[in-house]
This record gives sequence, C-alpha cells and structure tokens, in this order.
Amino acid sequence: MLQERSVVEIIDNSGAVKVMLFSVTGKNRRKTAKVGDMVRGSVKKATPRGKVGKGEIVTVLITGTKFKIKRNDGSSIRFSKNCGVVVNKGNSEPVGTRVLGPVSREIKDLGYNKVISLAPEVL
Repeated sequence: MLQERSVVEIIDNSGAVKVMLFSVTGKNRRKTAKVGDMVRGSVKKATPRGKVGKGEIVTVLITGTKFKIKRNDGSSIRFSKNCGVVVNKGNSEPVGTRVLGPVSREIKDLGYNKVISLAPEVL
C-alpha cells in the first residue's frame, strides 16, 4: 500500500529514477494505492538526457509493492521494492521503450498489455 510521500523506483528507461507520490488517481478521496493503480508524482531523481527530467510531474503505473499481494488462488507475492512505470496521462502508454524489471500478473488482468509486452518477466 502506497500513500502520499511514498517513494517509487521507476523500472523503465524513461529517464526518471525515483518518484515521490502526491496523489492517487481514480476513486474519490482514496488514500492508498496498490498494484495496478495510477498515481501522480514528482520526479526526485533522474538520469541525464532522459525523456523525463527532475522536477517534472508524471503519471506512474504501480507494478510492484513491498506490501503483500494476495491472489485468488491463495498464493501471495511481494516485491523487494516499490516500483512503477511512467505512462502518458491520456492513453496509459508507457513513456519508455523498455521495462527493466519484473511486473505483477495483476497488471495484465487490468488490461495494460503494452507494459506486459515490454516486461522481461511477469510474476
């Protein structure tokens, strides 16, 4: 579960490295975000010559959290860090051209097929 001021590591090549969240988009006045949610955040650390720079406001799709994800089959999974992918605000397409880490299967169930096709591993 991520909330305001949580730091998310970006696992794509958009140029952003760390993003601090400041709002959870979607349902009215929701305080926390989980895997598959869209959040808005400010880039706190970025690589030079990237598509996204430091201080920019970006939309991030959460792909993994430290908080345990419980699945319908009784299993659970958790990641070693909070991670996400920078996406365009309008059409939810990823900004980067590669995803550099594993993503959760719940992303596929929500219909983000472009992110799944770029990911090296789906857990």
